[in-house]
Amino acid sequence: MPIADKRPHGLLRLGFRLPIWLYRFHLGWMLGERFLLLTHTGRKSGLLRQTVIEVVRHDKSTGTYFVASGFGFKSDWFLNIKHNPNVAITVGQHTTSAQARQLSEGDGAKELFDYGQRHPTAFKELSRLLIGKSIDVTEENCRQFSKVAPLIAFEPR
Repeated sequence: MPIADKRPHGLLRLGFRLPIWLYRFHLGWMLGERFLLLTHTGRKSGLLRQTVIEVVRHDKSTGTYFVASGFGFKSDWFLNIKHNPNVAITVGQHTTSAQARQLSEGDGAKELFDYGQRHPTAFKELSRLLIGKSIDVTEENCRQFSKVAPLIAFEPR
């Protein structure tokens, strides 16, 4: 069963939450630029929430970070930023305010294709986890992939 079809619990949830503590102990630099800490507002509680997400691409000219929602459209952080797109992102030890924007399926597919070209092994593993099977990096596969794993741009404010 694809991981995107179920919510993480138990040890899996703990494993996903552990990188947050690296940031809290000012050790986020250990994760490099491949991950970011997203601080967002809960859509129901109004409380600040945090999650660590893998970076698909960083556009250094604009400072924009692109990420995929690993649990698809059901991810809590994804639902929260749809409700309130004003977020903070921390990469390494640098924190900045950002605006979240969902990419179109076409733009998301282009980002996934580019990511797959740069990180083919990670792309295959990510597809296996999210859609239940390992897929090759093709434009068509990336279009299908972007339908279950929406891509988000975090643009600095």
